Amino acid sequence: MNWRLPLSAVLLVFLLATVVHGETVAVIHVDGAIGPATADYITRAIHEADQQQAQCLIIQLDTPGGLLESTKTIVQQFLASPVPTVVYVAPSGATAASAGCFITLAADVAAMAPTTTIGAAHPVEIGGGATGEPKVDDTMKQKLENYAVSYIETIATKRKRNVEWAKSSVKESASITADKALELKVIEITANDIVDLLRQLDGREINGRKLHTAGASIVEIRMSASELLFQKLWRPEVMFVLMLIAMYGIIGELSNPGVILPGVLGSIALVLTLYMSAILPVNATGLALVGLALALFAFDVFASTHGVLTFGGIVAFFIGSLMLFDQNEPAFRLSLGYIIPASLLTAAFFLFVVGKGLRAQRLPDKVGRESMLGRMVQAITPIDSHGGKVLLEGEYWKAVSDAPVAQGQTVEITAIHGLTVQVKPLAA
Repeated sequence: MNWRLPLSAVLLVFLLATVVHGETVAVIHVDGAIGPATADYITRAIHEADQQQAQCLIIQLDTPGGLLESTKTIVQQFLASPVPTVVYVAPSGATAASAGCFITLAADVAAMAPTTTIGAAHPVEIGGGATGEPKVDDTMKQKLENYAVSYIETIATKRKRNVEWAKSSVKESASITADKALELKVIEITANDIVDLLRQLDGREINGRKLHTAGASIVEIRMSASELLFQKLWRPEVMFVLMLIAMYGIIGELSNPGVILPGVLGSIALVLTLYMSAILPVNATGLALVGLALALFAFDVFASTHGVLTFGGIVAFFIGSLMLFDQNEPAFRLSLGYIIPASLLTAAFFLFVVGKGLRAQRLPDKVGRESMLGRMVQAITPIDSHGGKVLLEGEYWKAVSDAPVAQGQTVEITAIHGLTVQVKPLAA
């Protein structure tokens, strides 16, 4: 017999096989500091995983911390996510510190790879939001700590995890390994890799939904070009370099008008610096010291103090750069490898570029009619109020003088009126 199935039946069989055996799991990788680009990336990944009808979204996490506002956005997205979320602290050696601790506890399932750590969620270390003031008084510190304690307690209670340890991670900056976290019921799973994680997730019920992850195909959701760009730019080092470009460009244009390009680049860098300063935790004291350094450099150009103000400017710039970002948060520490060369380069820039340019603008004119004023020349003919002649740069000029001038006498040019020069005789 010739068994032929209609095309519609073949497609139906294929669709059924896809439904039964074609489960997918969405995976994203979050490395580095938690910021606005990270929050946008995770938010988009949740929506895409839901549209793909993925069994769950796995966030492989390795972070030293980040901003509180971005962390709150991610936590809110987790709590409202239509697709189960799984935070997997990996690979071995990774950490979920500070903001990463909040994010891990907020997921539907918390997992860690061996030899990873979680904790140290003190509010000072998770940044000060848009204000960026790392140094606050004791009252404000207490308020921030109380807020962070209540916030992480709410998250741990919602996800039925160890509330007491969660609170200690804020109050005492407690940090534990993966094995200890599993023992204390801070996490649910320790897995060697993604495959092992999927095997252990299989059959787990989350929000009334049973997961089928064993053997599921993994679909990676990558960062978009804009998210990747902002993630790379969202660094203290980048803002520091942009600040230097803005400073050099604008001041270079002011000291050498008409060059144009330095002014354009400096203006663009200044706008980007202002944007990033509203996101990164910038210390106002450090910023003020950098401004003071610029003022000292400029004063030394106009009023030479034998390098005293320049030395003070270098010291102020160095200390200001050290204090510019939150030093308590590893994600925001500015390396001395940037600060020391930048301090020396800034000092050299003001001494040799700006200083030379401004001093050149104050030199006497060397070309044109104005350069003739004050010149000493000899009278070719007798000169009086009615006229006479002088020879200047190979040309004969009509000259007048209020006092009589003898032929061959040296005179000084005091004024220019058209093609006539006003002179005065010099004493013998």
